[in-house]
Amino acid sequence: MSLFHHPQLAFAKPDPLADGLGDDIQVEQTEEGHFELLEQLDMTLADNWEKILVDARKDPDFNFVNEE
Repeated sequence: MSLFHHPQLAFAKPDPLADGLGDDIQVEQTEEGHFELLEQLDMTLADNWEKILVDARKDPDFNFVNEE
């Protein structure tokens, strides 16, 4: 028997939903009228977004806010 022999310690992997968030999500998913995003991104809008912004900047009442 060695004086310096110690069992290895290991931490359990944290569960990000252990604070009750998983339960809240499950309850919301079973509510009547819950929101689901089933449609895909409209690529026409995505492709034309810069043209839309250029056109909007021509409007004197347009206030562009950069959220980056």
